[in-house]
Amino acid sequence: MAELNTDSGKEKKGKSKKLGSGVDLTAMVDLAFLLITFFMLTTTLSKPQSMNLAMPDKSDKSARNETKVSDRRTLTLLLGTDNKLVWYMGQTAKPLDGPTVTGYGKNGLRQVLLDKNSQVLARTQDPERGLIVIIKPSNKSLYHNLVDALDEMAITKVKTYAIVEITPEDLELLDKEGLNGEQEQSKGVN
Repeated sequence: MAELNTDSGKEKKGKSKKLGSGVDLTAMVDLAFLLITFFMLTTTLSKPQSMNLAMPDKSDKSARNETKVSDRRTLTLLLGTDNKLVWYMGQTAKPLDGPTVTGYGKNGLRQVLLDKNSQVLARTQDPERGLIVIIKPSNKSLYHNLVDALDEMAITKVKTYAIVEITPEDLELLDKEGLNGEQEQSKGVN
């Protein structure tokens, strides 16, 4: 318990001596450490959040299983430089819509995904046959951009998407749009 110590020193003649008082805080310090220990042991630390990704097995590449999908359901995202991407519907050689350059976020990629997903669902009338998104990061794109694209898939509830290696045709399209980073490097050399 805390105790109050008073000094009852001898008084000198003529002057009254002030009594010194002190409080023993040992019990208070013990209580503080007990509380700190209690809260440290009883709190739960936040667990890291991760996104479930279905990745293909690393098997023989010669035995490829190619699934035919309607061009009207396929949206391809080419991740480029400067936090920009190029999207198109269908195939690279004959896109049904696009190619269009856009950014990330709610007014960029998210709006494209919501619009295209609603168009596909209106056309197919089947929620199981919704939009299929193919994400193709280039060597010049940032990892952060890939994570942003995956976050947008979760936000817009796109059920089917895949991360695929970028093709030379897609790299040409990125070059044409100025998002492959080759022009910036060649300018920096001169």
